[in-house]
Amino acid sequence: MRIAIEYEASWRNSFLDGTNNEPLPKDGRKFLGSMTNLKATENYIERMITLDTVMGLLNRLIGDQRKLYQSRQDDCYFFKAIEDKISFKDSPTVENNEVTYIRNITGSTDQNSYTGMIRVTDPVFNSGYSKELWSILAMELDELCNWLEGGNPVDKTIELHPLTIIERLEELNKLKAVPLGGMCIKAHQKLSNRFPKFNGLNKKGELFPISLYCSALYLQLDRLEERGFDLSSALTKAGGLSGISNNGFTKKDFMSRYTTGEKKKIWGNPYMREEFVSGEGKFKKHLKKVSGQLQIDIDIDRPLANELHTMIENAGVSSFYIGKKGLAYLKDIRV
Repeated sequence: MRIAIEYEASWRNSFLDGTNNEPLPKDGRKFLGSMTNLKATENYIERMITLDTVMGLLNRLIGDQRKLYQSRQDDCYFFKAIEDKISFKDSPTVENNEVTYIRNITGSTDQNSYTGMIRVTDPVFNSGYSKELWSILAMELDELCNWLEGGNPVDKTIELHPLTIIERLEELNKLKAVPLGGMCIKAHQKLSNRFPKFNGLNKKGELFPISLYCSALYLQLDRLEERGFDLSSALTKAGGLSGISNNGFTKKDFMSRYTTGEKKKIWGNPYMREEFVSGEGKFKKHLKKVSGQLQIDIDIDRPLANELHTMIENAGVSSFYIGKKGLAYLKDIRV
């Protein structure tokens, strides 16, 4: 028995973890299509037509709309004894890579945005310790390393305004990792001994400048506290600087403390992943949509093939999709 199916614009990517071949988790399958998640290679998931796809299709054609794992658990599952006799051939004729806007209903928040008015009068920017605390960010990297080693007073200044501070953090975050040598070794060792959570190194053993600056802020907090400053107005309930850790910062968390609005929610984003290939440079991976024909061969005797043919005709399924989205229809059945 041979079944021919034509399909158009079949999506060949998945935005959810797990599979349809297992019961849904209590909180549903996790959405992996956000811009943040797509930075990880494993979250850009490509899907091909598999035997499970074909079995789901055949069940749909005979009118069974249950999940495939549910159908397979049924004692009366029609294909129980013939799954191993089914083969298929996928013949794509058109492949498109498109920028597609994906809806995100999980309530994720924008990493780089904020809402409401800015609280420029927050005590962390208007207290006796403020100038010395934030002056850490005004130093150049070599000056910071010297300061970390000797602890000499800082004579650099920076405008005490939330936007100025976050802009400076973003500038520092763009600095490339530097070799761990000279003054940087001593600075890294000092902070590593002081803060267990501090890492600051990439896989090559190079130092991230932003990590050095962020941990230096915490070292300055300790030194200011030792000098008798009351730093309660600078710290969150967890005891840290809002949005700043020992290794980096998050803009949305930093600004949420110094604005009147809530964190900005994301309701969707383009499905896109940027990758770097050595010798080729950067390129973008988008959503793949495929059109073509799927041929399904079932090696069964004629009576059983006729029975299956009748079940498909009685179900009268006119159109459906293969994998996710797109349009597919039954083109031909031969027994």
